[in-house]
Amino acid sequence: MQWTLDFLPLPPCPELGTQPLSGILWALLVLFLWYCYRVGSDPPVTGRAHPGKLKSSSARSSRMSRSSSSSSGSSSDGMDTGSSITKATMGNSGTPCIAMETGEEEEEEDAGRRRSYLTPVLGHILFPAQAPPASKKLYSALQEYAKRYSWAGMGRIHKGLRDQARLSDRSSIQKPHLFYLPDVPSIPFFPRDAHRHDIEVLEASYLIILAEFQAVYQRGIDAKLGWTCQGPKGQAVFPLYNAGVCVAGNCRSCPCTYRTLLSLRTFISSNSLGAAGFWLLGPGTTLGGGYGPTNTRLRCHLGLQTPPQCELVVGGEPQCWSEGHCLLVDDSFLHTVSHNGVAEDGPRVIFSVDLWHPNVAAAERQALDYIFSPDQ
Repeated sequence: MQWTLDFLPLPPCPELGTQPLSGILWALLVLFLWYCYRVGSDPPVTGRAHPGKLKSSSARSSRMSRSSSSSSGSSSDGMDTGSSITKATMGNSGTPCIAMETGEEEEEEDAGRRRSYLTPVLGHILFPAQAPPASKKLYSALQEYAKRYSWAGMGRIHKGLRDQARLSDRSSIQKPHLFYLPDVPSIPFFPRDAHRHDIEVLEASYLIILAEFQAVYQRGIDAKLGWTCQGPKGQAVFPLYNAGVCVAGNCRSCPCTYRTLLSLRTFISSNSLGAAGFWLLGPGTTLGGGYGPTNTRLRCHLGLQTPPQCELVVGGEPQCWSEGHCLLVDDSFLHTVSHNGVAEDGPRVIFSVDLWHPNVAAAERQALDYIFSPDQ
């Protein structure tokens, strides 16, 4: 059936005007409409590559190799398969063409990619059976979290739980005893830019925090007053948060310091890896080398009273505190603390706050809050 241009709603020639530009524009419009009509009505040419989604060369070659290997049992079947593949990839004119990928094949490949991505996470066989009970308990908590939320972003946490037993057995300058998150850049002392906002908030509140500490210290160091003694004689802690739990009585004694803690963006306040409080170290006291529980946190030390003979050595690097200033420390490295001053110097006092490591992603922080919840 032949089509004419009579059906087009063209105005009469007199309405086009006498200007040649209008006539050219109308002629171009008519040609464009006619071209669109012909393109839509022409049948596809056999042997021409379809403009749809094409198979990648790697997927085609792997699928062809699998089909040829599976049919190698009988020679006649193998020859038929090879000839059929050759015919399928040739047009009527004998020229090679690219086969178009079907929807089912796309779904199979996507499912395969998803399975390969989740295999290291979902494969129970990859988690060592000889792992200590503590690691198995943490892994069970990770599985519960993934069932409730998602496995997305949990690859490093799964790898860390799986390799924790081997990490504890080897000698290293960085060896957290509870949980090690792999592929996290770590140095003994971090620059201020890692947590600039929180450091500026703490340093701006230095005088208020110092005044509240002095009020608490003058009442005496006693367990009934909220103090805890850790390690050798001469070390005492007045905690505001202990293992992710707020110590309500101590926070009421230091309300401004408590509000300052709540204003920090990266304070670890929801799991057992986080703590905050005043730490005292008496003269002549040295704390031997030890490791922190994890490398997912940084300890921020705000100097309140820092006698000159105090030193902190982390990963073989020595540092000294300064009153009114903060140090960012990765205590998962081997570290020692010493106060070599005399009794007249008084104790060394710092306000210690645990902050998230800047290279721990938000999804990982949420998962660690669940895994190391104080209720677990």
